[in-house]
Amino acid sequence: MGQTYTKQEQEPASEDVIEVAPGILRMQLPISMPGLGHVNCYALIDGDGVALVDPGLPGEDSWDALMRRLKQAGIPLERVHTTIVTHSHPDHYGGSAQLHEVAGAEILTHESFVSFSSEASDDMGAEALDMSDDEILQLWKTRMETEQTAWGTNREAPPDEALLRFIREGARSGQRFLTPSPTIRVADNAAMRFADRDWFCVHTPGHTIDHLCLWDPEQGVLLSGDHVLPTITPHIAGSTDLEDPLATFFASLDRVAALEGVTTVLPAHGHPMDEAAQRCGHIKIHHDERLDVLRDAAEGLGDAPVDEWMKVLFRERSWGGMAASETYAHLEHLRILGEAATRRDAEGLLFYEIGAT
Repeated sequence: MGQTYTKQEQEPASEDVIEVAPGILRMQLPISMPGLGHVNCYALIDGDGVALVDPGLPGEDSWDALMRRLKQAGIPLERVHTTIVTHSHPDHYGGSAQLHEVAGAEILTHESFVSFSSEASDDMGAEALDMSDDEILQLWKTRMETEQTAWGTNREAPPDEALLRFIREGARSGQRFLTPSPTIRVADNAAMRFADRDWFCVHTPGHTIDHLCLWDPEQGVLLSGDHVLPTITPHIAGSTDLEDPLATFFASLDRVAALEGVTTVLPAHGHPMDEAAQRCGHIKIHHDERLDVLRDAAEGLGDAPVDEWMKVLFRERSWGGMAASETYAHLEHLRILGEAATRRDAEGLLFYEIGAT
């Protein structure tokens, strides 16, 4: 009996190529990341060729899958003139540099796009090809030990398997997978033409500082990236330049919810949706409930570091850098609201006390 997936985003990549809106094909590419089994790569087709949205992870597996999907759709690689990257996470931009190199495709991002890759790996280059796996991991992790989070702990390396994949693919390809360079940077509200109609850029920071949605008012289609997902809520990173990432995310949700005439939401993971405003509301409720969890734990925890508050918000299996970062975003939101006080100890560790302002 096959495995049952309770979350759409966890489902493995289907090999089917499906038209999900006029002139738009969905091609799912395989990924293996916590809570995710695929990424939706959308092909926007018109007489000029094809624009691909979010062309998957770096690496041969994703690239080969993309080539098979394009062949199935009858799209020659040389017809791909643009890749649109919704935000700076590698499961969205991974194939963009190779498409630029092989097909000459432009790389379009929001103007604030930044590379997800750690500077700790940027100067490893081809030397990684001559190292053992253990040597690569040790070098990368040693470099990370010098980097501190905003809340005073050492940065945490990604899982070993993922870390090795990104470093080796980057070294093998001259870093093209790790640090794509956008050739077109667009501003909020900028207009562009794909699939024989006008699309408008909607900057939606929160999940990342550079997240970009594309809005097609003619057909009522919203390409929502990771901003609005059908059955999970996107990670809110506290370790950004945003003063209040959670409040920024709420504002971005409100902006999308206010779009008039949305009939089809095409997310980066999961299946198409037909109700943008309702889903935006549900996501906000989820985070409001997380804030209440922190408030309810205040008496028992007292003055505690972020990692202790993290254990209140997340199950043990999720403890780690991402969970701590999202916890920090929620605690900072409460601090800015005037509901929490902070202090740093002699080691630089940040402590929060809710209700003590």
